[in-house]
Amino acid sequence: MRPRRRAVLALATLVVGAAGCGGGGGGDTGPDAAVFVSPYLKIEASTQRPGDAAAGYSALVNKGYVNCGIPYSLYRQAFGAAPERERLDGREGHNPELPYYQTAFTTRSGVEVVSANCLICHMGEINGELVLGLGNNDRDYTIDAAQTVNAAAQLVTDPAERAEILKFAERMTAIAPYTRTRTIGANPADNLAAVLFAHRDPVTLAWSKTPLLPLPPEIVVPVDVPPWWRMKKKTSMFYVAAGRGDHARIMSTASTLCSDTVAEAEEMDVYFPDVAAYINTLTPPPYPFAVDTALAERGKVEFGKRCAECHGTYGEGATFPNLLIPDALIGTDNTLSLGAGQFADVYIDWFNGSWYGQKSHLQPERGYLAPPLDGVWATAPFLHNGSVPTIAALLDTTKRPKYWTRSFRSTDYDEVALGWQYTELPAGQDAEPNQANKKKIYDTTLLGYGNGGHDFGDGLTSDDRTAIIEYLKTL
Repeated sequence: MRPRRRAVLALATLVVGAAGCGGGGGGDTGPDAAVFVSPYLKIEASTQRPGDAAAGYSALVNKGYVNCGIPYSLYRQAFGAAPERERLDGREGHNPELPYYQTAFTTRSGVEVVSANCLICHMGEINGELVLGLGNNDRDYTIDAAQTVNAAAQLVTDPAERAEILKFAERMTAIAPYTRTRTIGANPADNLAAVLFAHRDPVTLAWSKTPLLPLPPEIVVPVDVPPWWRMKKKTSMFYVAAGRGDHARIMSTASTLCSDTVAEAEEMDVYFPDVAAYINTLTPPPYPFAVDTALAERGKVEFGKRCAECHGTYGEGATFPNLLIPDALIGTDNTLSLGAGQFADVYIDWFNGSWYGQKSHLQPERGYLAPPLDGVWATAPFLHNGSVPTIAALLDTTKRPKYWTRSFRSTDYDEVALGWQYTELPAGQDAEPNQANKKKIYDTTLLGYGNGGHDFGDGLTSDDRTAIIEYLKTL
């Protein structure tokens, strides 16, 4: 029960998941940066504020950027110390005893509270190992977290603590209907950001109990959380290349759940360049299994012919072109790129006219940014919505399951297909009466969950496809 009850804090920080789904500064590197001449939209780099990586790590795991939560006194009664494998080095105060995805901090009212932090979305498990910066793909956001928070509020009697938990409960109640996904592992970050923007004055950032803008549909368009180590190469944030300008300012929208003034937001903004600097130091974990080096070398040649124009080159003289591939060409589910969640015009206007828009802006495109593929072996499932379980299926559309499920155990890895072992099902969620099983089904017929498009691998021979997969293990 305890891990599940701890998870009620997860939604509090999902806007960071939205902020972290793109990239930091960087852009093309190496002497061959201009080798490709592409008809696609190139996203140009913006100047980024410098930061201190060590200070950034400390802020990431110790600071209270969510700015509200459950009183620590109540949390301590309900939970014991986290297992050793879930603890992090470099934590302060009560944080060494907490799991990596939660942080204890003191609010302005003097109450110590516990809430989620960025790592609720940005620390995942692969092959039995927790990896900071790997997108989490097994969190359960199908539940109504507000119910548990409201129940907990009834147990708090101290006036100052009660005021804090009631504030937290109010915000959780506001976002809950709009942040429930249809399947485990899917992330509702973009819808969450839209709800929070709708409840805030863009100039003062004051919270309004009554929405000031139309709320998004309760149907959540899912996203798959990409790895943070990609950020150093990317010139824009989010799958649709929306986040431009100062990326640290966009990251500081982590505070929009409970920071109610510009002054509070400015406090967070001071150290987010440090957080960005730390994120830009991250590297992917090496592939832990055997690699056929001769086959990988052949795959490198084929990759250069077929994939590198969009996804870049690797090793000495590496390049990354930062290209936006239009919907008409990529063909993947376009629900997000057509303006779902925070990318609807009304929320783009809110952001760009707000305090956050003074240093950054949202400028989404009708398509998807082709990502760098460093550590791609660890990042299943694939596509922006996590609809394809393996690289083999990504490169051969005939192998993509319409309905599928998996164990959600990080050791159930397919070394041949490069991704999650999965079970193909004959029917989708509507045919499953058991709720626990229903939410484990990825149903590609649901709005935003489609697995079509990116059919560029269909023209490969089976041998070439196998060679490219072997090469991807080395990135």
